[in-house]
Amino acid sequence: MTAPAADLTGWAAAPFTAGGHTHDVYRRGTGPGVVLIPEIPGIHPGVLALGNHLVDNGFTVAMPSLFGVPGKDVTVGYTAATIARACVAREFAAFATNKARPVSLFLRALARDLNASTPGKGVGVIGQCFTGGFALAAAVDDSVLAPVLSQPSVPLPLGRTRRSDTGLSASEMSTIVDRTTNDGLCAMGLRFSEDWMSPRERFTALKERLGDAFEVIEIDSRPGNEHGFAKAAHSVLTDEVREIDGHPAYEARKRVVEFLTARLT
Repeated sequence: MTAPAADLTGWAAAPFTAGGHTHDVYRRGTGPGVVLIPEIPGIHPGVLALGNHLVDNGFTVAMPSLFGVPGKDVTVGYTAATIARACVAREFAAFATNKARPVSLFLRALARDLNASTPGKGVGVIGQCFTGGFALAAAVDDSVLAPVLSQPSVPLPLGRTRRSDTGLSASEMSTIVDRTTNDGLCAMGLRFSEDWMSPRERFTALKERLGDAFEVIEIDSRPGNEHGFAKAAHSVLTDEVREIDGHPAYEARKRVVEFLTARLT
């Protein structure tokens, strides 16, 4: 069995401008809003399948195309080229620590726009891999009630300081902590246990700041693990999902849907 995959059928795209940047945003569905931020190399068939799954579970999904070619299959060369471009883009500040990333302004505005056009108490934001931490940064805005950080990898974990960096500025983190204390904000984080790109130290730092408001799902990818995950297993909600009851990534995807449903409806 392979990971779910889909194409662009049913998705409508339109440009959206905020924070000095314009990106096409693909939308589909009815119900409470979820901003689904693609992982590197972009809105690939696995990300589209995740978007369709959220739509099938009653959400309106908005996917901003921040990089890559929407619908294009993943290849090694395509991924490497996209990483190279994203890493030097000022919008993402891939290596900076304690940094407010410009893309966060765009995502907060998109969340507000989606919230204004959908039912529910607010919106969810799912970030993955390169964009994982952007979901929490988006929650500086009051419209975001359910940020999900799937294998957050920025800042790229080169050196001890970057491995434990939360991906937010001190001011952004202060706002998030205040929201968890006073507004009941909750967040989710997902990673594989041996994933060096999304280091455990980052989750430890987030847990220290957010406490019980940060729910962590860590899937065992140690050698000899029960479900046969490779040590390099990375994409919890896309590449590693097998739609079999009891499969850890499948169960994690179920839990994300439960979390979004509870928070937004």
